[in-house]
Amino acid sequence: MNTKVDTKYDPLNVAKWVAVTVLVTIGVVGNQYYAEESFLYRLLALLVLGGVASFAAFATTQGAAFLKLIKEARIEIRKVVWPTRPETMQTTLIVLAVVLVTALILWGLDTLLGWLASLIIG
Repeated sequence: MNTKVDTKYDPLNVAKWVAVTVLVTIGVVGNQYYAEESFLYRLLALLVLGGVASFAAFATTQGAAFLKLIKEARIEIRKVVWPTRPETMQTTLIVLAVVLVTALILWGLDTLLGWLASLIIG
């Protein structure tokens, strides 16, 4: 996997991240400052600030790359062949049986080694 990392400095991109940071800070500080106000008003204000901050974050280079990643992940998820209900039940029963057998083996070994230790120690 040979990908080239773009390290070009973009002042507009930095300004957008600063705006996102300022908006989030305003939301956190404002929510505590106006703690006596109605929860509904504070929630609406936080939703608006969060929406504006998200819009600004997705407008950055990294935000655009993240959106591209999400779209590609959705395409890949559509390609997955999900198991049917009977396959899921069979697999679950097999896992439960293996866990039960392993637990019984470990219980038996623990009992045997404990018995041997008590014989040696006295």
